[in-house]
Amino acid sequence: MKTLYSRFVVTTMLVMIGSLCIGFLATNTYYHQVVKEKNDAKNVKIAQDIAKYIESSKPNDLDNYLTTLGEIGYQIYVTTDGEGHFFGGEYRDKTLPSNTVKRVLKGEIYHGMRDFPKETFVTGFFANELINTIGVSFTYENKQYALFIRPDIRLLFSEVHTILGGLMLTMTVISLLAMLLFAKALIRPITQLTEATHQLAHEKFDTLLDIDRADEIGQLAVSFNVMTEKLQENDRIRKEFISNVSHDFQSPLLNIQGYVDLLKNPLLTDKERQEYTTIIELETKRMSTLTKQLLLLTSLDQSTRLLKCEPYRLDEQLKETVRKYRWQLEDANVQLSYQLEPVTYDGDAGLLQNVWDNLLTNAIKYNVEGGEIHIHIQQSSTSVEVLIEDSGIGMTAEQLQKVFDRFYRVDASRTKQGTGLGLAIVKQIAELHGGTVHMDSVINSGTKVRVHLPKL
Repeated sequence: MKTLYSRFVVTTMLVMIGSLCIGFLATNTYYHQVVKEKNDAKNVKIAQDIAKYIESSKPNDLDNYLTTLGEIGYQIYVTTDGEGHFFGGEYRDKTLPSNTVKRVLKGEIYHGMRDFPKETFVTGFFANELINTIGVSFTYENKQYALFIRPDIRLLFSEVHTILGGLMLTMTVISLLAMLLFAKALIRPITQLTEATHQLAHEKFDTLLDIDRADEIGQLAVSFNVMTEKLQENDRIRKEFISNVSHDFQSPLLNIQGYVDLLKNPLLTDKERQEYTTIIELETKRMSTLTKQLLLLTSLDQSTRLLKCEPYRLDEQLKETVRKYRWQLEDANVQLSYQLEPVTYDGDAGLLQNVWDNLLTNAIKYNVEGGEIHIHIQQSSTSVEVLIEDSGIGMTAEQLQKVFDRFYRVDASRTKQGTGLGLAIVKQIAELHGGTVHMDSVINSGTKVRVHLPKL
């Protein structure tokens, strides 16, 4: 598998090579389009000045003069029509068409630099060939000569150029190494993040990243750690959820099994048999209720159920809920009053019915003998708020913090019937409608529940 670091190294090398090629092509193009003509003209003038000096000064030793010119930075070829001599640096290619010499001897100027063939990856300025010269004629001791000259590139590069070249090379190497080290430092936390995600995939939720950086990668590491902590908490909740479900199913099943065994006793009286049958029926209903609530909660969690919103009379729904539980109110000796103004609400009536069922049964279940329940509706142009207030046993601040947790019961001994899922369902349904549930409670003084629903 190609790592990100290896890709970065390869990409960096390709960019450098590509930049070098593009830079060379651009330089070569610039030379041929702009510099070559100027370079040709400059060297023509130098050649003509040398020819004029020879003709006017008539040096005693022409060879010595030309040798001196060669030593100070020129490559020179002097010929008559048949014999030639080289001075200065040696040419790599000494080929020169014979007709070229003849034309120069007749007085033509040879523009070898200007007319040197253009090649893509060869800059003509550096081509050390005899044809890449300037040719002029001169007369010395009544004899016609052809002078071909070009600068000696090797002598043009002085110590300063060598130092600058070494500096450029050193800077390039250091920059490349620094870039590679920076890339390694940049990619190391990404590698750690990759390894950590593999750990998460194997449900090792205690994996945290130790990356302290004030950049996007540091923010990513912080977000990853937050996500890991959330996953760890969700895993704990999941395991606790499974444990609670197992316990809540096991208890009624054991009761049913026990009473079924008792019913097999032929010596039971009719009264005992009826009593045991009733208990079995209650436990069966309890399991049925738990199953329905689990299915509903799962549906709400996974958003498999879309809201079926339509306008309906919310006040009438609450009144019907009160009538449905009238017998429980009478059995518990709890008085209920309500103030319900006509309210039409656009919501999912089926889901909201679960809210009122849970809240009202809780208000009855955790009330006191002779207690009271009050139900109110308040509405504005943007929202509806339902208030259910009871005078029951209330809750402590610690209990209030956990009351919406799944399977949490205020009655820790679980002597009261319930699944511990009701308020979790209430919260989920309210949030699906874009609303909130707020609860205030004082121990031994009662509880107030406010369900705030925005008008959709």
